[in-house]
Amino acid sequence: MIIGVSKEIKNNENRVGLTPAGAEALVKAGHRVLVEVGGGLGSGFADEDYRAVGAELFSDKKQLFDEAEMIVKVKEPLPVEYDLFHEGQLLFTYLHLAAEPELTEALLRHKVTSVAYETVVGRDGRSLPLLAPMSEIAGRMSVQIGAQFLESRYGGAGVLLGGVSGVAPGQVVILGGGVVGTNAAKMAVGLGARVTVIDLSIERLRYLDDVFQGRIATVMSNNYNIAQWVPRADLLIGAVLVPGAKTPCLVTEKMVKTMSPGSVIVDVAIDQGGSIATCDHVTTHENPTFVKHGVLHYSVANIPGAVSRTSTLALTNATLPYALSLAGKGWQRACQEDPGLAQGINTVAGKLTSLPVSEALGLEYADKDDFLH
Repeated sequence: MIIGVSKEIKNNENRVGLTPAGAEALVKAGHRVLVEVGGGLGSGFADEDYRAVGAELFSDKKQLFDEAEMIVKVKEPLPVEYDLFHEGQLLFTYLHLAAEPELTEALLRHKVTSVAYETVVGRDGRSLPLLAPMSEIAGRMSVQIGAQFLESRYGGAGVLLGGVSGVAPGQVVILGGGVVGTNAAKMAVGLGARVTVIDLSIERLRYLDDVFQGRIATVMSNNYNIAQWVPRADLLIGAVLVPGAKTPCLVTEKMVKTMSPGSVIVDVAIDQGGSIATCDHVTTHENPTFVKHGVLHYSVANIPGAVSRTSTLALTNATLPYALSLAGKGWQRACQEDPGLAQGINTVAGKLTSLPVSEALGLEYADKDDFLH
């Protein structure tokens, strides 16, 4: 198969879809790997690093797309890339289509077969192996980011999350106890903050109580409890995930108005619509925050892009086995043999095959199984 790795063009997105090690593995498996010139520079990989392992360098993005049978990316295609796709092409990347109606329409129009990292399911039938590494990074960074913007020079309340002798530590409230929330809690506990995790699952809360051994508070998620905890937060982190679907809004504008001036919100779920009402638009690494009701809001959709080398290495570690399977067997056989990979199929031959996206966007749903045989 011919695999194309294009340079990411999202604002300050320095990750790349494939490391040189990943390119080498695909080349050794008998595939052609086409890499856009400069694609790896933001992650510390020079063009020569790819050339040395047998990849071919392309300076013309359109030519790369024209030749490639499968495109491997990190983030969803942007509007200027929509018309580069051709019928039957395989796209393997993060998509989050429930919050992207225009992209969804473009993939359907061009009859692209898209496999979304975030909806691929592990062999256990529950885990999200291609989302997990970026969720780990985003969770850890959410606290790092929040701690920074709590500083007075950024307009924050001037709170040190860990406190000092004689001064109470800051309060971190985390909505969601999954991979993002757990990693956020690890970082916040490590800094010495007071930490509360709110989640719908009593089993998950029981697990977190056990893991953190009393160093965090756990609270059952409901409107009443969220409304009680939001005003106490120096740093509020939205870490809610509904796989493949739009994130439910859990924090209302009325709740945000109860927060102290200079407190900070980091909504990690913004790339799937966001879980906090006042995070009503996506920001960028270049201009990451805005103030509403005296509260600093951070709603960057590609948080892991700020630590591009770590993120790219972690992402390729997770995606490469699937890329090798898709390229070596073809997407149909690969998905027949791995039902979890089949869950990643979002569009095929002009049809939408993700039920959560169909429900979110009001588009007709087609059963992916009809395309696997």
